[in-house]
Amino acid sequence: MFRSMIRGTLLLLSLSVCFAQDPGTLVDPTMDSGVNCAFRVAPDEFVDATAKARAASYQRVMKFSRQSSALGAGSTLAPTELPVRSFIDEEIFGALQKAGVRSARLSNDHEFVRRIYLDLTGRIPTPAQIREFVASEAPNKRAELIDRLLFSPEFVDRWVLWFGDLVGNVSTNTFFPLRAEGRNAYYQWMVDSFSKGMSLKDLAWNSIVAKGNNFDVGPANYLLRSQTPGGPAQDTYDTAAYRAARDFLGIGHYDCVLCHNGRGRLDSLSLWGRNATRAEAQRMAAFFSRERNQTATTDRLDPRFNSRFVTDVATGQYSLNTNYGNRPQRAPIGTLRALDPEYRTGGTPKSADWRGEFAEFMINDPMFARNFANRIWKQLFNQGLVEPVDQLDPMRLDPAKPPPAPWTLQASNPVLLERLAQKLTSQDYNLREFIRELVSSSAYQLSAQYDDPWKLEYQPLFARHYPRRLEGEEIHDAIQIATGVLSAYRVNGFAEPINWALKLPDPLEAGGTTLMNTFYRGNRDTVARQQSGSIQQQLGLMNDTFVTNRIRVTSSPVLRQIALNATAQGLVDDLFLTFLSRPPTVRESTQAIDVLAKANSTAAKNAVIEDLAWAMINKLDFMFSY
Repeated sequence: MFRSMIRGTLLLLSLSVCFAQDPGTLVDPTMDSGVNCAFRVAPDEFVDATAKARAASYQRVMKFSRQSSALGAGSTLAPTELPVRSFIDEEIFGALQKAGVRSARLSNDHEFVRRIYLDLTGRIPTPAQIREFVASEAPNKRAELIDRLLFSPEFVDRWVLWFGDLVGNVSTNTFFPLRAEGRNAYYQWMVDSFSKGMSLKDLAWNSIVAKGNNFDVGPANYLLRSQTPGGPAQDTYDTAAYRAARDFLGIGHYDCVLCHNGRGRLDSLSLWGRNATRAEAQRMAAFFSRERNQTATTDRLDPRFNSRFVTDVATGQYSLNTNYGNRPQRAPIGTLRALDPEYRTGGTPKSADWRGEFAEFMINDPMFARNFANRIWKQLFNQGLVEPVDQLDPMRLDPAKPPPAPWTLQASNPVLLERLAQKLTSQDYNLREFIRELVSSSAYQLSAQYDDPWKLEYQPLFARHYPRRLEGEEIHDAIQIATGVLSAYRVNGFAEPINWALKLPDPLEAGGTTLMNTFYRGNRDTVARQQSGSIQQQLGLMNDTFVTNRIRVTSSPVLRQIALNATAQGLVDDLFLTFLSRPPTVRESTQAIDVLAKANSTAAKNAVIEDLAWAMINKLDFMFSY
């Protein structure tokens, strides 16, 4: 009875909120095979994709704002009052001033330290780390913390997860199973590459050109994901070109034009797509027409059984001779019965290494820099300058060459996107340097709190920091950090158990755990990660044994240490810093101390601590980066 009364009180204190499915956060409609025309099946999902993405972000902002009054005041000010630290601030604050929209204040130290830890490492900071940062009077303490996190092992874990999502590294998928050994080889290659600071350019280049046994050569697994059964070889060439263009150039509409000309179908979506022809797309696919993979061994006792050997043949073209498969038949064009490669910007190969030639064209394509600049911006600012990030229109991005009316430039801030792409290029695609540029800006360091009325039309302006719901892996690891109780997952191919969700090689490993799966981690195949909320997420945080077993004082070394506090105020302060990375408000502190005062024994006190920990996990700001 006592515990149920406490939890009833604390649930009111927690001010949690259940989210309905966000519009615009959809199962990925662009399946690799192109068996069906996704646009014709659900055209509104494409036509309204930008508006839906902004509306979904807006809804998260509004729901967080309504429930987060405890986080402090959100005063606004003229953008001219904010420090301009880089070209990012020039463009963001200039656009705000032009629109007559006020800006949020800069984040305070508690807001910033939680945000930067989560964004760079996927982990929440410990109370000791928070207190050290807040107490420091060093004028450059934010820059120093950024630099330390950028070169931490945890940074590698977080951004390998991000890149693994991008390239679809998973052991099992719809088309071609990489097996755990192939998935692990690619994963370990990513870990090593990110640890050594390999550039985004080299990460992408290697993923296109890699040769060898996929159990040994990690990036060789990227093109194996393009293997498309049920049709001729051209289906696989098409899928390889589509995936490379989508992932590394941000041009997802190749999936459409590899089936048919863009005119009459993409007219309302893309100026580039409206003018693109199937033959042009097939010439892009022809770059992959010499790639082959074959069974490496038929010996079931060989450790490389079920592996594939990726290589290239000396000759081959894209033949126009099919009447079956996953895409419409490929018929001769006049007397032309086969196509040689031609890159989308007009380049043709100068050697027989067509994959290598494609990779060179790709990393030198202006779309490569724009794509990664937009994707990384979205990861850190929680809304892309272009949405969706895989539907970039090459003919509507350059502010120096605006499209003809009635078309408009695609990015919400086209000059900023172009300058970001130029910066990324000038940094030789160094991920850490580019992230440092973004997170050091005043625009990134704005508060999520905003006292003025917020309107949907403000959403493209970034006048405040947009909150994001934590990923399932981040929720999992935050609970472990806050309680000190670690998991030990046995993963196929790993000699030692894995303790942290952010170190799992793909979202389907470790049984997924029920709690993590409620946070829409996706499967790196047919379902993308989503930021949607659900009742299942809230029920999981309330009731899942992953939570309830870890908040027992007898199980948690962190809670046992907190219980040793000499004062109730110290105990409550420690709990809030541990779980929420901030001190309690006066109201929260008073309510928590009042509940503690009713405990007249060690057992009762421990029960209150457990209930307070449960309430912290169920507060809205626990599951958000803001």
